[in-house]
Amino acid sequence: MARNDDANLDGRLNGEQPASDRDPLLQRLLYIVLIAVMLSLANTILTAVTVIQFIVMAASKGEPNERLADFGTDLGIWIAKATRYQTAASEVKPWPWTDLD
Repeated sequence: MARNDDANLDGRLNGEQPASDRDPLLQRLLYIVLIAVMLSLANTILTAVTVIQFIVMAASKGEPNERLADFGTDLGIWIAKATRYQTAASEVKPWPWTDLD
């Protein structure tokens, strides 16, 4: 009978995961929520940069601003890394937890 009580204490008898197995999932959930907020902000920034770049191009006869174009490239890389982490295609978290490149 004591053996059943021990199995019940760590949750395995009821089909639950032990707390030590849930901690990485809870941590990942926290990162997923935080990255989702950051992705929303990134989308707003992307929209603003797109509008600014269009205005710059209209004013300079079709010539884009190189700094804005480079920023767009970096933002795209970040969004791709964030998406890969969100969908569990990668365990590598995006910036600021890792380098952008």
